[in-house]
Amino acid sequence: MTKPLRNLKWAVLRGLLRTVGRTSEGIRVGYRHGFDSGTMLDYVYVNRARGAFGVGRLVDRVYLDAVGWRAIRARRDLLQRVLREQVDNRPGRPVRVLDVAAGPGRYLHDLAAAYGPERVRVVCRDLAEAGLRQGESLARARGLTNVSYETGDAFDPEPPRAGAPDVIVVSGLYELLLDDDTVRTSLKRLRGLLAPGGVLICTTQTHHPQLDFIANVLPNREGRLWVMKCRNAALTEGWAREAGFGNVRSRREEVGLFAVTVCADRS
Repeated sequence: MTKPLRNLKWAVLRGLLRTVGRTSEGIRVGYRHGFDSGTMLDYVYVNRARGAFGVGRLVDRVYLDAVGWRAIRARRDLLQRVLREQVDNRPGRPVRVLDVAAGPGRYLHDLAAAYGPERVRVVCRDLAEAGLRQGESLARARGLTNVSYETGDAFDPEPPRAGAPDVIVVSGLYELLLDDDTVRTSLKRLRGLLAPGGVLICTTQTHHPQLDFIANVLPNREGRLWVMKCRNAALTEGWAREAGFGNVRSRREEVGLFAVTVCADRS
């Protein structure tokens, strides 16, 4: 296909998404907050089709069933299993969990509810205030006292006031970064926040069949087209070892687009 035809195709698809697509509640959320935002991911996690004029719910169902969103939900499920393993392997005092780019952090609510404040305490950080406020509201509605929210920059992280975390989570963030050195620097800085014997859990998008569509049609939280970078999980593992982590291992979610990597501290 020639470049003019490709440009026309993307322009038509952008037009359809901004018109007919807006009957879908999920697509409206994407345009309002960014398709890469924590608020968008929270909507995907709920996975309940909503929309206007009857057809909107059908459009929303197709949208939520896209392969990327199915993989996102599978990634969440794997993350929850990995987090439960970490808690179960740490008897004694409460396990402190820090998610540095949590958005509303809905999946962490399930962890907090399952174990209670005597076993798990969660801190959710993000720069997007809308996601933090949404998460606070959801946690309050569930009566969770062991989940807190604070504004924080994942790339310039402050030590948590509650003490060094046993587990740091970086989910869905490195996939958005095009510069490899930014990821490598982040891994080193976050390792410095961990309690002795702590682990960092991060996700890597290894491939995606809709990268061109996303990069030419969907806006991100900054209003620019959403460009992602796929990486081999072995590359992330190598950077983790460079950062000083010892036992580094990855698992793939069932759809096959993401890897979840557990990086154990040597100290």
